[in-house]
Amino acid sequence: MRKFGQLQNADVVSESSEDVLDPALELVLTRIRIRAKRRVAWLRKLWSNEVISGGKQAVTHEEIDTYLDNLDSPEAEAAWYDSNKSVSQWNHELAKLELEMASDNGSRLAQLYHTFSLSVEEFDLFQTCLAVLLDPSLARVYAYLHDHAGRSYPTEQLAARLFGHGRRSLWSPESPLHRWELVREKEVGPGEPPQLICDNLIRNWLQGYNHLDELLVGISKTYEPLSPLSNWPVDKTVALIKRMLNDENPESVLLRIKGPPGSGRRTFAAVISFRIGLSLLGIDADQIDAQNWHQVFVRAQRQAYLGQFALAWYGESALLRAWTQVVPFFPVQFLICESDQAPLPVSGITDQLVEMPSLSLEERHMLWRRFVPVSTTWPKDAFNKLVIQHRVNVGDIALVTKKDLQSVKETTILIREITRHRLGRLAQLLECPFAWDDLVITDNLREALEDLTFEASERVDFWERSEALRLFPQGRGLIALFSGPPGTGKTMAAQVIAANLGLDLFRIDLSAVVSKYVGETSQNLENILSHATQMDIILLFDEADALFGKRTEIKDAHDRFANTDTAYLLQAIEDYRGIALLATNKKGNVDPAFIRRIRYVLNFPKPDAKQRGQIWRNIINVLAGAKCLKALESDLKLLATDLEFTGAQIKFAVLAAFFVAKKDRKKIAMSHLLQGVDRELMKEGRALSGRERERFFKHGS
Repeated sequence: MRKFGQLQNADVVSESSEDVLDPALELVLTRIRIRAKRRVAWLRKLWSNEVISGGKQAVTHEEIDTYLDNLDSPEAEAAWYDSNKSVSQWNHELAKLELEMASDNGSRLAQLYHTFSLSVEEFDLFQTCLAVLLDPSLARVYAYLHDHAGRSYPTEQLAARLFGHGRRSLWSPESPLHRWELVREKEVGPGEPPQLICDNLIRNWLQGYNHLDELLVGISKTYEPLSPLSNWPVDKTVALIKRMLNDENPESVLLRIKGPPGSGRRTFAAVISFRIGLSLLGIDADQIDAQNWHQVFVRAQRQAYLGQFALAWYGESALLRAWTQVVPFFPVQFLICESDQAPLPVSGITDQLVEMPSLSLEERHMLWRRFVPVSTTWPKDAFNKLVIQHRVNVGDIALVTKKDLQSVKETTILIREITRHRLGRLAQLLECPFAWDDLVITDNLREALEDLTFEASERVDFWERSEALRLFPQGRGLIALFSGPPGTGKTMAAQVIAANLGLDLFRIDLSAVVSKYVGETSQNLENILSHATQMDIILLFDEADALFGKRTEIKDAHDRFANTDTAYLLQAIEDYRGIALLATNKKGNVDPAFIRRIRYVLNFPKPDAKQRGQIWRNIINVLAGAKCLKALESDLKLLATDLEFTGAQIKFAVLAAFFVAKKDRKKIAMSHLLQGVDRELMKEGRALSGRERERFFKHGS
């Protein structure tokens, strides 16, 4: 296979030149006609000795003798051409014409011959198939040469006799004609030689048209080399490709371009392609059926050679399906991906990973101002918060421009919606309706949570400082552990923080993460973290002890694998550079090595009587109103003093009381509240004692 760079992009021929055939193709037709004339003259000599009886459909004695005596042998035919003066003029014309064709290095026909490494015999067969597409009247000639009216098409045997290759085989599954689908085979019927058909796209390309293969229509797109961002590694990547292609034994180059959706991966590939003299053709592998993958892959490689395209494959299927090597790879190809994952290795291709750099704060600020001019009218504080909190990429900003949004609030909502789907079923998006006033906790805990929130809001700018990156090569994420009994406000605290930061909160579904199979839990967590890294979100791991439990003494292989899993999980969460909140009811079950690596370890105790009273009042006020709250003030004080409920228990007790009162068509009273209390106590398998109930009722009467 020749190096790329031989084929040249040609402009599509104009309508006024549709009837003007390329000179190289005219030579093909002339060559076929001269060789056909010689073959016809030879056959007529043989047929002249036959006595036709009973019509041409009859099989004559003379015809059978011709076959059995091998009178139509390749050797006899060649000797007759050399000795017969009637064909000497054709021989002379043919020799002159074929010498001219052999010296042709500039036509598309010559480029096809060299690029797809055709042998002389294969090239002759190809021309036999091509000629009948260029001039359909040759179909009648082929039928005549076959001495069969039903065989008005090219065959392997016909080409071999026309071009003096005797009975040699010119067609096989290993032939480039077959592998590149330049010519395809069609079965005609039992006992009949297969019909060979030149691909229409190849015929059109030879005539100067740059059409896209029909198999690639709808699943591919050409990309323009737009202006790259300043921090894109364009020069470095171009130098890498050129160096690899200029080696003594060059291999094809596969560049895996890693980055989140919208980070400009395909635009980057287009820029690189343009710098090395190629256009870029992107192909969506997810739109290719599994049964068609092989054929589409071959056609894509062929299109790359014909049109001088670098290929950019994208979609998950590009990683999951085997890359065939039935045909040589085009020298430069790109794989657009979101992780370090690579396709199955293929010999003869060098794999390199290029990671798209994230936008800096300065670049995000510049791009917003450049592509969304209305942003100059937004409040400065709101705009700065948008820039800092949301690590948008070029594609996100481009989407905003299409939506023609006017306010910073609308833009923020859209930016958050863009990435929400990326975690799929691995996590649940939680609503965050709570504010700081809804969270009834100790002053020390509140201060710690406020510190955590402040760091979360300022961390983006901090981690762009070179000094910080040097001092903290690991541990750049913001990880906090919330421990305490159920219902003490751990999840609500996470919701308050997310709401205050203007970020989405995703709760990880442990049933989708934890697996009994060795290594699968760590793979699931890695999948979550790799997607979350590209999103501006907060992760909430409920029941974190189930994931980050203590390593155990090794007694068998299962213990060893379990400890390996735990160690991997600890390392993965430590390397995560986003915000993650871990909640547990069993802090003692969490691996101590993990706790040492966490920035914030906060304890959520059960509320005391004063805090419980505040929670009762807050919920009653919201659900029943201030007037009802005033009427129940002394009752709520008693409930808060005597019942050591958590905040969650109080909330659900009031909720139950609300509907009981609604059923009675009355305002909430102590009796309704006690029914709600009973329902909460029943969850623990207990109930109010008779003395407690009597005391509450006397107080509420």
